Amino acid sequence: MSFQPIEWRQSYAPIPYRSALAEQEARNSAIAAGEAGELIWLLEHEPVYTAGTSADIADLVDPRFDVVETGRGGRYTYHGPGQRVAYVLLDLARRGRDVRRFVHGIENWVIATLGDFGVEAFAVPERIGIWTHDIDGREAKIGAIGVRVRRWVTMHGLAVNLSPDLSHFGGIVPCGISEYGVTSMERLGKPLAPELWDEALRARSGEFLAALDAAE
Repeated sequence: MSFQPIEWRQSYAPIPYRSALAEQEARNSAIAAGEAGELIWLLEHEPVYTAGTSADIADLVDPRFDVVETGRGGRYTYHGPGQRVAYVLLDLARRGRDVRRFVHGIENWVIATLGDFGVEAFAVPERIGIWTHDIDGREAKIGAIGVRVRRWVTMHGLAVNLSPDLSHFGGIVPCGISEYGVTSMERLGKPLAPELWDEALRARSGEFLAALDAAE
């Protein structure tokens, strides 16, 4: 099946989460109605905690930043400067109608891109997100995944820690997993400009889309 080119958008000044969410919701509806094309939006946010549909208030330890309910799957996560977010708005009605394949595809996409910068990352079936070994050798989370599908059009997507203030994660139990820490490219000794991350992620997008469309 042939597709119209996906619009790629890159924003580098931090964007308030609520305004980005409103824009996502509007674009989601427009894609579903056939009034707009698919979109992958790379950006970062002002500091915020977001709550998924499975969020447990006990995991909100210190709400020092705004807390926004999102409608995506998952529990609490943090977004802020130094963390690169990709909102992936694709029409799964034309790409196989397989949500599990979509989520696994995002995992593989992020893992492959991190590998391009020498970070050995992996997925763990019982723990959502992207994991690696921290500087102390213990497993730690370097990326988050959370999606929502409405009328077969996806919303939300992924977030990867390039150089955020990791202390900001202390206000929550990230994704409800208290046994493991959070790390970043910077902490691992591999600082990376967001422009370089965006370039690498986009370069790997063909593999992600090909695997997704294989459902057809």
